Amino acid sequence: MAGPDRDDTRPDPDALIAALAEPSRGRLKVFLGASPGVGKTYEMLGQARRRQADGTDVLAGLIETHGRAETEAQLAGVTLLPRRQVLYRGQMLEEFDLDAALTRRPGLLLVDELAHTNAPGCRHNKRWEDVAELLTAGLDVWTTLNVQHLESLNDDVARITGVRPAETLPDRVLEMADEIELIDLPPADLIERLRAGKIYRADTARRAAESFFKPGNLAALREIALRRVAAHVDADVQDYRRRSGVIGPWPASERVLALVGPDSSAEAVVRQAKRLADALRAPWSALHVERLSEDQGASGPMALAATLGADVEQALEKDGLARTIIGAASRLNATHLVLGRAPAPVWRRLTGRTLAAALMRTAPDFSLHFVAAPGLLRSRPARAPVPATWQPWAAAVVIVAALTGAGVLLSGIVPGEAMGMVYLAGVTAVAALGGLRPALAAAALSFLAWDFFFIPPLYAITIDSPRDVVVLVVFAVVAVLSGGMAGRVRAESRAASARIEGLRRVSAFSRKLGEPATEPELLDEIARQAAALAGAAIVLAGDELTIRAPAGATLDEGAWAAARWAGLHNEPTGRGTSTLPGASWRFLPLSTVRGTLGVLGVRPKLELDDSLQQTVDALADQAAVALERVRLSGNAARAEAMAGTQKLRTALLASLGHDLRTPLAGIQGAAGTLRTAWDDLAPPVRADLLASIEDDVGRMARFLSSIGELTRLESGEIRPRLGSVLVADLVQTALARLPDALFVGVQIEPTLTVLADPALLEQVLANVLENALKYGSVNGVIRVRAVREGAMGRIEIEDEGIGIPPADLPHVFESFFRVHRGDRAALTLGTGLGLAIARGLIDAMGGTIEARSPRPNRSADMAPGTIITLRLPLV
Repeated sequence: MAGPDRDDTRPDPDALIAALAEPSRGRLKVFLGASPGVGKTYEMLGQARRRQADGTDVLAGLIETHGRAETEAQLAGVTLLPRRQVLYRGQMLEEFDLDAALTRRPGLLLVDELAHTNAPGCRHNKRWEDVAELLTAGLDVWTTLNVQHLESLNDDVARITGVRPAETLPDRVLEMADEIELIDLPPADLIERLRAGKIYRADTARRAAESFFKPGNLAALREIALRRVAAHVDADVQDYRRRSGVIGPWPASERVLALVGPDSSAEAVVRQAKRLADALRAPWSALHVERLSEDQGASGPMALAATLGADVEQALEKDGLARTIIGAASRLNATHLVLGRAPAPVWRRLTGRTLAAALMRTAPDFSLHFVAAPGLLRSRPARAPVPATWQPWAAAVVIVAALTGAGVLLSGIVPGEAMGMVYLAGVTAVAALGGLRPALAAAALSFLAWDFFFIPPLYAITIDSPRDVVVLVVFAVVAVLSGGMAGRVRAESRAASARIEGLRRVSAFSRKLGEPATEPELLDEIARQAAALAGAAIVLAGDELTIRAPAGATLDEGAWAAARWAGLHNEPTGRGTSTLPGASWRFLPLSTVRGTLGVLGVRPKLELDDSLQQTVDALADQAAVALERVRLSGNAARAEAMAGTQKLRTALLASLGHDLRTPLAGIQGAAGTLRTAWDDLAPPVRADLLASIEDDVGRMARFLSSIGELTRLESGEIRPRLGSVLVADLVQTALARLPDALFVGVQIEPTLTVLADPALLEQVLANVLENALKYGSVNGVIRVRAVREGAMGRIEIEDEGIGIPPADLPHVFESFFRVHRGDRAALTLGTGLGLAIARGLIDAMGGTIEARSPRPNRSADMAPGTIITLRLPLV
């Protein structure tokens, strides 16, 4: 929605800033085809060869000839960029090499088929994203595109041709183009090219002629392409006008502007403007000029205009209504103005001060279209409504009576002639309180009281001298002027207060709707905010538009029909609208660029005035954005969880393949040797082979057990049974599960007791000790210490091994992570699950685990080593 008018003789600052930014960006030219086979690539190559002959460094980044001999001939003499090889599902695909083009930096780069989808593994999913990066890097690009690949036309093309394009791109990509050249052929010529085999092979051409390449289809696509190019040219003209400060209208194209006022002809004006725009095949807008001194009633017609496809504009009156309208029409480059023939007071018609007369005098460059609604000439012009309360009128009587009483009491001090100024102050006060009409009543009462009590002859109403007549006229004029000015200030103050209140409410909506983190909480908050405005509210969401907030709410059949219509057609329905107005509810779609997310329903006790309706509409817009935010956040969280699950699954499969391969190979070799050479083997050799099989089977069993343990941890199946555990006894039990050759130094407080699950804590200690054994030095000592630390028991397991690099410390407790540092570490067998399982078990018991490396207080000639610290609550 446009803001207040500016001086259109000045260049648009935003347009100038955009123009200054253009030199750093490459220029894009799109050869737009109405359909396949019109010769887009052929024409692009022909023009590129002429540019190359003029000295431009031309590089063909990617050209698709589709086997057409004429197109291949145009490639002669043009430098080709080698394509990038991408392996996908066992096939080698050729794609555009973006990095090579950026390195080469030609003066002009040719990239065919802008809507193409790149193979997986490329930097961007779509080729147009490659082109966008090239433009950002400052390269000039020429490309080709068929109009049916625009996303907004996907459904239309499917209805026209019966074929839905599989590859599409956003319409904004075409708006990036600095130049669009339409490549077109009459349908008959294009069909002849198809039959001659110049577009597809014979079998493909036959199928295309029976489906896509029909004269009606091609003519419709041709019209769509012409309209798109014309819209782009019109946008270029508008940009030039804004940059140059050219005052419109420019008759380069037609544009219709509907002037929407608060009178009863507003909706008829909107509909007539729509019909005129359709007849002229021209864009159109609806303009409402806001006048602070009047109550506004144009929200309904403006909503109708938006529904019918108009660009909705709003301006604040300054320097007169006609000048404001002309300024906005010039800025929009409108050529046709549509306005209502609303009745005006007789004095305005006689003096030529109606809006129509003012526009005919001051807008000779515009075509004016006047609309008269049925019965309009018999209706009264829209006026500010008379106050519905009696307080302003009572205030007029009380103020005049109070001033009269004060004047009578002070008659010896204040002369009668001075009471006129006192009464004028009272009239101004009444105008500020109640508006113009109560002020006029106060002026009449004040004159009568002044004449009766203070102007000789006293206690009689007489106007018998020229002096009285002059006093009466001057008093009436001054009273009307001061009362009118005070009333206008009051109206402007009320309008400003309404705006401030509206902004405050919108700000409050943003704050309140930004707090909920889940969709149910957000829907409840939306319902609460709407109910605070309109009395009762309900929110429907989901694929079937089910009631989501508040809980237990119900709708009758008429309301359900209105709600479903609002969600299906993305337009307000129900009470106060033109669609299903008999419903007791009014439903507003919660829609964003991604579609309709739900429906907000309100059931006001009274009719909503314009300001409150605008606030409810603002709430619906804010609610839609907040709902989309919550859903996108949820989708992102789910995507992240799925990515983590996929990463874990991939690591699990990789670990299975790696860690089972060695023992399986050992088992297979030993078993084969025993089977084929049992009698030839000495008993010690047979025993050794059987022992190796037993060891390998044990390794596999331990690995599969770890996998099962990790799965149970992540699924939440493990529930610890906490109790008193004597740390000294449990450490000895864990040490007994490890090889006897392990040299361990133990320093544990004998009475140290922690709150833990004995079986789980034993598994944790065994995993950590096994990790220390793997990564410790060959002849080093593993030390186990356990002491009290405040309300926690601290257990430390220290080795004298290779240590952990600082970059790996945050990851040592992650699944399948293994430190590869040093020859021994690289050769150490392990799954990378031991510490991950230990962390999961410790977390389940309410403790913590951390790793430090290198060890503190070690000498310079000692290995870095690692300390794993467990902390559990004391009993």
